[in-house]
Amino acid sequence: MQRPTAILSALACAAALASFAPPAHAQERTIKIYGMGAKSGVVRIFGIQSEAAMQAAADQINAAGGVTLGDGAKAKIVIDYLDDRCSAEEGINVLRRIASQPDAIVAVGPTCSNVAEPVFGILQKKAGDASDSGIQFPLYTDVAAKGGLASISEWSFRNVPSEAAMYKSVFEWVGATRKELKTFWGGVEKDFAHSNATYNVMKDNAGKVGLEVLGQSEWLLADTTFSTQVREMKRANPDVVAISAHPFTTCGVLKEMQRQGVKPKLVIGLTSSSSMETLQGCAQQAEGIIIPTSFAPVTAEAKAAAEAVAAKKSNMDLHNAAAWENIFTLKKIIEEQKIMGKPDTVAADRQKMRQGLAALKQTQGLLGPIERAADREAIKPFLFVQAKGGAWTVAHKP
Repeated sequence: MQRPTAILSALACAAALASFAPPAHAQERTIKIYGMGAKSGVVRIFGIQSEAAMQAAADQINAAGGVTLGDGAKAKIVIDYLDDRCSAEEGINVLRRIASQPDAIVAVGPTCSNVAEPVFGILQKKAGDASDSGIQFPLYTDVAAKGGLASISEWSFRNVPSEAAMYKSVFEWVGATRKELKTFWGGVEKDFAHSNATYNVMKDNAGKVGLEVLGQSEWLLADTTFSTQVREMKRANPDVVAISAHPFTTCGVLKEMQRQGVKPKLVIGLTSSSSMETLQGCAQQAEGIIIPTSFAPVTAEAKAAAEAVAAKKSNMDLHNAAAWENIFTLKKIIEEQKIMGKPDTVAADRQKMRQGLAALKQTQGLLGPIERAADREAIKPFLFVQAKGGAWTVAHKP
């Protein structure tokens, strides 16, 4: 039989040990970052790849200890990515669903410009305007690239390159280095907001460097035959053809050009087609195409990020490179703004997130520093890539 003093001593020791042990109900803190984009439909690959990049970035942050919350606690980042199917109606529904969640403080997306425009439109236009009942929720876009969209709402921010700047640089380079090129023909996915807007940028800049614009061919995002459009192109016999289309129809047009024997001296593509999907779909036909892009694995950081995304069985391009960058920027803002990540602080956390994004002057990108414009758009470094031998190679660094 134990003596009373021994029992008391044992109890005291147990109590002391218990004071150092974590409470039985303690749980690991998490902070959720939502994504929204196209994971189904013709452009589903962009949403799939953005989700993979967001997950890969979160894994890297979590492996390094996670994110520090406003009360000093460490939390792991959790990604929840919702499919908007590149549909404006579904995009609005997805945003409303995200904004209703008690753990939602920010979302990355969407994929499609025709979704971003109406989604930004249901956000509060001017932060703090009590007369505006729009949704007060910060969106940080990685893919939707139509120019000027962030100006729709003070709750919308974008980390996409300026296509006006990129194509101005492309055509000035062509004009300076390819004096033999005199005529231009365009091809465009007429029903896709990004393709249509960027084609107008291409055409305007072609004219500014002295190329004679002979005309254009048009098709739809879901089209699979392009014989009529390419016959128009063949009759014009242009020196330069610009294809403002995504990988699926870009490959369709390039294959039809090969079938009809259309061989312009230079082909310029849409930023979104500077991807592995284009090379996987039509590497032979795409040989020589020039495309400006804000991502290529040309820095140590870019190579490491591409490898991390490849481990998720995905490829990195200018779109999901932005998604990767966004996650690291959001970590920085969470820590600087002392975001709490609790259900009872969600409204305040959303305000802090918006304020943090609005206050950014510069962020670190995979190709170098990214400047922030007053209209909440990014000014990103870029280069020109060219398809050669089934790979993208750097053709020029402006």
